[in-house]
Amino acid sequence: MIPPDPLEGIGIVGFARALRAGRTSAEATADAYLRRIDALDDRLGAFETVAPNAALGAARAMDQMLACGIDLGPLMGVPVAIKDIVAVDGLPTRAGSNVDVSDLIGPEGGFVRMLKRAGCVILGKTKTVEFAMGGTGIGRSRGTPWNPCDPQVHRIPGGSSSGSGVATAAGLCGFAVGSDTGGSVRTPAAHCGVFGLKTTKGLWPTDGVFPLCPTLDTLGLLTRSAADAAVAFAALQGEAEPQPATVAGLRLGRPANHFFDHVDEEVAACVGRAIDAIRRAGANIVEIEIAEAARAWPELHAFVATELVAELGGRDGFESKRRDMDPDVAARTEPGRELSADAYARLRERHVAYRRIGDVRMKGLDGWITPTVPYSPRPVADFDDAALAERLVPVGSANTRIGNLFGLSAVSIPVHHLGSRLPAGMQILCGGGEDARVLAIACAIEAVIGTPPRPNLSGFL
Repeated sequence: MIPPDPLEGIGIVGFARALRAGRTSAEATADAYLRRIDALDDRLGAFETVAPNAALGAARAMDQMLACGIDLGPLMGVPVAIKDIVAVDGLPTRAGSNVDVSDLIGPEGGFVRMLKRAGCVILGKTKTVEFAMGGTGIGRSRGTPWNPCDPQVHRIPGGSSSGSGVATAAGLCGFAVGSDTGGSVRTPAAHCGVFGLKTTKGLWPTDGVFPLCPTLDTLGLLTRSAADAAVAFAALQGEAEPQPATVAGLRLGRPANHFFDHVDEEVAACVGRAIDAIRRAGANIVEIEIAEAARAWPELHAFVATELVAELGGRDGFESKRRDMDPDVAARTEPGRELSADAYARLRERHVAYRRIGDVRMKGLDGWITPTVPYSPRPVADFDDAALAERLVPVGSANTRIGNLFGLSAVSIPVHHLGSRLPAGMQILCGGGEDARVLAIACAIEAVIGTPPRPNLSGFL
């Protein structure tokens, strides 16, 4: 039997009320999640490291503080899981690799300190694609988590925050932390059927985080709903919670080019029904063009590969580590050895230009609306076919990477309950620095379209 999920049906707000009313305790909640991990994670493989003693000790401390009248806010006692590219004191950080890169990560950084100051209880570290360099979630070095949407077929969880997506979808934590350089929060959110927040570059500190591409790296959250993400975001920011926007009168740009290309029939149908629902609620959906979107894949790939090679110690450092790396990750990183200094400088100039272009294209609009990932979570075995994988991998991040290159804030909202048997997500992109606004829009959309049911996990016992 699977132990109940303490936040199921009540979310972070309901848990906070129950905790302060004495109907539950932080220790009992942490223990319930640890028992769920024990029951399910042998099959799901979401966690790289679980820290039961530290989690229960921190939870007891939260209960004692509350008993003494010290209240740290709405995240106090909420158990969280953290992507294993983020340093946490007392836990190893493997970055999805068999290569020792602890010297590139350093000690616990500012964001984890923010979580702890808010009273979060850290359950452990979740699996990631090696060095966060991959969008499918397939990790040949440390393992590929099993998408909880299908107990019969091992489907990709999305990456690179694969374990965080699986842990959130399976109710193995209150919420999870991920990182997003080209879609690595939004893709697993879409593939696992949960909500994902990609924050604006620079909003949250990335010290103590493995530096895949320092120019583009951002941290984000995977939650069971937009409402939970809004509560967590506000608590971490020390700000008032973003209130849902008014759907009537929203102007959302629907790109006529690129973003709806190569979209699976079921994904297109679910996103279309979501758009129709918010249009009926009074939103104005405006057709737009984003001509630069087609160039985003080669430019982002070159950016990421080049900066990763540099972080690994340059060409010599990369070559010395390559024999111990996931061969797929090594192959994706290889082009970063060859980019000239002049070409890299031009990429940085293009990134600055893209940010200006994004500001111009966003004028007069509240945001852009697109599918998050063009296809549903495919079987992991599909990616053993080199030709098929070569086609699927770039398509998988076709819609998310522009958010990083343009310096935008973004979310992925689950929409598969509108007509797909497998998870699907709808992306909302807003301007840089408009993180509270994108969450307000997401909460409004969630109120219109609802949230999907949780996956049936009985097949994973």
